[in-house]
Amino acid sequence: MNYTEHLELILKATREAGEAILDVYYSNDFNIAIKGDESPITRADNIAHNIIESYLKQTPYPILSEEGAKIPFNNRKDWNLFWMVDPLDGTKEFIKQNGEFTVNIALIENGNPIFGVVFAPVLDKLYYGGEGYGAHLISENGTSKLTNSKNKIGKTRIVASRSHLNVDTENFINTFNEVEIISMGSSLKFMMLAEGRADIYPRFAPTMEWDTAAAHAILKALGKDVFEPTTKFPLRYNKENLLNPFFIAK
Repeated sequence: MNYTEHLELILKATREAGEAILDVYYSNDFNIAIKGDESPITRADNIAHNIIESYLKQTPYPILSEEGAKIPFNNRKDWNLFWMVDPLDGTKEFIKQNGEFTVNIALIENGNPIFGVVFAPVLDKLYYGGEGYGAHLISENGTSKLTNSKNKIGKTRIVASRSHLNVDTENFINTFNEVEIISMGSSLKFMMLAEGRADIYPRFAPTMEWDTAAAHAILKALGKDVFEPTTKFPLRYNKENLLNPFFIAK
């Protein structure tokens, strides 16, 4: 699959969505509503969704977005290639205005994330990568290639969510002798692993496929993975139920 032909378009879509999110972020006019699953949604989520969709519709692949129409499984079960989008991952962090939110776009092939883009607008850090392409970071310092660097400090660096540190996570952390806990929101938890600033991300709380797909693709490009703790099987995408199992990323 030659996804690189769409790379410029995807990066442009991600950037433009991020800039629109920042306009709302600094306006303090969030227009917050609560969805059926009791998660929040803001004006920025919808604006970013519309921007990304306008770009991805220029490609031959269908789109499954958190803020888009709920597409029945019968309509999408035969999709071999499609875009999976979270226009604003970390809406709670956005509302808290701590800067730890991202724009996520992934390309899924037969249930496998083969390419992903994760953009943190406040930090101005754009991560992208895919199978056979490597992983890259665009920041104020230019474009750099990410590598699967080794931990040289001795302690196991475990990244955890500010919003979802529960008993199961604490029990997992307690299985290690020497640890350093790193708190982070949204898909930036995965990107701590991608940058070599953390070693493992355990998640024993609900997530949806669009929360993980883009970051999963970037980690796979680095030889890392996101897997279910008991079976050790990597997460799969476009299931009938789009809820992820609990997972460990490393």
